[in-house]
Amino acid sequence: MLVVSDVHAYYGKSHILQGVDLQVAEGEIVALLGRNGVGRSTLCKAIIGEVPPHGSVQFKGQEIAGLKPYEIARLGVGYVPENRDIFPGLTTRQNLILGLQPGQKEGNSRWSMEMLFTQFSNLRERADVEASVLSGGEQQMLTMCRSLMGDPDFIMIDEPTEGLSPQMTAKVAELLQTIAAKGVSILLVEQKLAIALDVAQRVYVMGHGKVVFGGTPAQLKQHNEVKKEWLEV
Repeated sequence: MLVVSDVHAYYGKSHILQGVDLQVAEGEIVALLGRNGVGRSTLCKAIIGEVPPHGSVQFKGQEIAGLKPYEIARLGVGYVPENRDIFPGLTTRQNLILGLQPGQKEGNSRWSMEMLFTQFSNLRERADVEASVLSGGEQQMLTMCRSLMGDPDFIMIDEPTEGLSPQMTAKVAELLQTIAAKGVSILLVEQKLAIALDVAQRVYVMGHGKVVFGGTPAQLKQHNEVKKEWLEV
């Protein structure tokens, strides 16, 4: 589904990504772990085209490095940023409608507004109120659901459980598994090791702009040196 090969990225003269290799298979949840500042969010932005990637980024066998973000999105790549990028002056329902791709009709995909409202009753109750009054957890749910409205085949989700209650965190984990069950591949950027190991089939650990570990959750659990040096545990 996604193959990242020797990707470098820069902010000015700062060399943030230093030769990253990563793969995500169809219907797979892959967790991307590491401390703050190691380049995980930059990698997501490089894949979606918000930061120019130097190297190869292939999606379904097509090279997408160098394409515009809207061109990449139309190919079936979704992105849920860490900052919960909602439109505060619009209602929950209007925010969801904005997730549709050009020419796409609501309901003609794996995800419909009704399906998402069934999954998250809080959003249904607040469907016609401005998104600015939603709680942090509800805004996170809205951001994820808006991206799903565009019917992506692959979605990157950056720190979805940051600042959420244990109850809302459990709902996020449930949604991730529901997304994957519908054949959507997920790259999950996450700080909470327990959540990542619970939902992911494979994990990568980043440090200093590079991948320092790649393997299964079971393999990572056995690598105490990796966890001690590169993760917050």
